Amino acid sequence: MSTSISMLVAGIVLAWFGGEFFVKGGVGLARCLRWPSAVIGVTVAAFGTSSPELLVAIHAAVDGVPQISLGDVLGSNVVNISLVLAIVVALSGMKAEDDGVRRDWAVAVLVPGVVYLLLMDGWFSRIDAAVMMLGFVLWLLAVIRHARRHAANMEAAVEPVSPLKTGFAIVMGLALLIVAAQLVVDGGKGVAEWLGWSPFVVGAVVVAAATSTPELATTFIARMRGHHDVGLGNILGSNIFNVLFVAAVAALIRPYPVKLPEIVPSLAFGVITMLLILPGKGGHLGRGRGLVLLATYAAYLALTLKAGEAAP
Repeated sequence: MSTSISMLVAGIVLAWFGGEFFVKGGVGLARCLRWPSAVIGVTVAAFGTSSPELLVAIHAAVDGVPQISLGDVLGSNVVNISLVLAIVVALSGMKAEDDGVRRDWAVAVLVPGVVYLLLMDGWFSRIDAAVMMLGFVLWLLAVIRHARRHAANMEAAVEPVSPLKTGFAIVMGLALLIVAAQLVVDGGKGVAEWLGWSPFVVGAVVVAAATSTPELATTFIARMRGHHDVGLGNILGSNIFNVLFVAAVAALIRPYPVKLPEIVPSLAFGVITMLLILPGKGGHLGRGRGLVLLATYAAYLALTLKAGEAAP
């Protein structure tokens, strides 16, 4: 147990430094490409901080327990909003300034419903995975088109940006975030398995919280540095990437049966939490929403654990 705790602490520390590097690199890249910071958040930052979920998906599928991956991505999506974003918003509020945020928000709201329709037959097939991959590609093309329109109307950065320093910051930050997430995953998974939880519940509760460590570090640091759109874009992009790409990868490697009663709480709370962060007038998210989201996370944990016990 002491070893697991040490790994958790080490992972949190590394995540903090990794997030610092990654935000600096992401903002620098946005300036180099003349893209909105929200686009960098929803693509580069989101894909980078979701790399732990992708690694978990591949390892879980190869090891014959792909259900852990599904629990991880669905649980991570709830954690990203109701815990990660909730903490940041509850502390200081947040503002969505890029018009692409509403597009990404709408996609993230629809994703859980799509997953339910595809998996309601109790099986996650390669055809289901291919449909999800197609949805991911269409969304990504829309994001890139938005970025190009923005770049065409934006002047080059007044202050020169070093591509070498920017690249180093992104790579270093990403490397630290991946190592941090792995430490937290290894520390938390052993405890959960010792408690006798099902693979899906282990993924939805423990592994999901662990692999969301990079999102927490990146979003918190982005907010501290005043880059609101990087933090919010990171969360929205991670949620879309997690389900439409990461979950699909695991099913492409190894199709598997799904217990619908187990996944319904995660899907339902995925929609509820997204509805709770619909940006208000001027794109503002007040501190009160953060407190409501934290209460939602507590309810999600309770219902997920109960559903895991009830599922045959």
